[in-house]
Amino acid sequence: MSFIFAKEIILVKLGEIVLKGLNRRTFEEALKKNIRNALSHLGKFDLSFHQSTINIEPLTGEVDLGSALEVISKIFGIVSFSRAGVCEKDMEAIQNFAPMYLEAPLRSANTFKVESKRADKKFPLKSPEISAVLGERILQEFPHLKVDVHTPDITVTTEIRDRFTYITGDIQKGAGGIPSGTGGKAAILISGGIDSPAAGYMMAKRGMRLCAIHFASPPYTSERAEYKVVKLLSKLAEYSGEIVMYTVPFTKIQESIHGKCMEEFFTIIMRRVMIRISNDIALLDGCMALITGESLGQVASQTINAIVCTDDAANMPIFRPLIGMDKDEIINIARRIGTFETSIEPYEDCCTVFTPKHPKTKPILKFVKQEEKRAELEPLIEEALSNLKITHIHGFDSVSKPWRKTNETI
Repeated sequence: MSFIFAKEIILVKLGEIVLKGLNRRTFEEALKKNIRNALSHLGKFDLSFHQSTINIEPLTGEVDLGSALEVISKIFGIVSFSRAGVCEKDMEAIQNFAPMYLEAPLRSANTFKVESKRADKKFPLKSPEISAVLGERILQEFPHLKVDVHTPDITVTTEIRDRFTYITGDIQKGAGGIPSGTGGKAAILISGGIDSPAAGYMMAKRGMRLCAIHFASPPYTSERAEYKVVKLLSKLAEYSGEIVMYTVPFTKIQESIHGKCMEEFFTIIMRRVMIRISNDIALLDGCMALITGESLGQVASQTINAIVCTDDAANMPIFRPLIGMDKDEIINIARRIGTFETSIEPYEDCCTVFTPKHPKTKPILKFVKQEEKRAELEPLIEEALSNLKITHIHGFDSVSKPWRKTNETI
């Protein structure tokens, strides 16, 4: 036979990185590093750039390309990706190889089309001619197929590059966005509900590295509630990379607010203290912003008046990527990233502890501050910050590296 099946690789197409001008190389290197880190538990790979495409080649035969594709589907900065067979840059080789390489999907399809891209302009046939010749050969090999250029069951793509020809039959949509780590670092306040993981995903998609801050109030909240948050962050880490979670002991603070402040102010004062503590942790971890899952008007603590009172407690920006979304839109994101089912598990978080029957929906800042002073929170905040628990959370390799409690300090 005249074709050569040298190897099977993964082709990754870059997204908006290609628009970055003089900074493009920085984004490309960040993406390359993220891909290497994400795939490290599957084996060794060679990564190389070719004309706005990254070629990912397994260096050992034991690599599971299906698992690698699942990982790649969640790496920000990638607009599309596909498995690709590699053959000689010769039309006869292409005709022989493509039907063999794509035999299974072509046999199960009813319609197809061929798209060709000729990056090497020295190749003797132009793109439409390549498509026509290969399409004719596929019809000879699979006479049950019909050509459908609009909505085919399978699109056979042929790319003629500088050294080889790449054949693909299933181009999948990537996660989009820009590579994690290129947009700075921020701390996500995460309770265990539907909203905060979705908010973290939205900011990670814009290149932000994440750490997470969780407030625990035993015995009002259980270890199951904390583990629920770890599971949510494990899903989020599949997109963002490793996340360090800081668990804040919050019981004494909530009990002091409950015992010394008017009930209608409980929630807003609690939120302000959470922001103050998170601000301090974020600064120590090199973060430049906080992230919350608030949606305007969703609950009493998310009215514009309440948000003004909350923001007053921060010394850095607070990003609220869900602020204009309704619940259905947020749930759609949670379902897409795989956090929804975990979020609805019935384990209480500290936000539901001592919930007032009639919370203030239009709090006035000066009155909130007056009421907050009555709780005498300063020594309790210092105590909480000195007793943080730190957990390192991974994504795809979380089975081999389960969540760990450590004695680290910051």
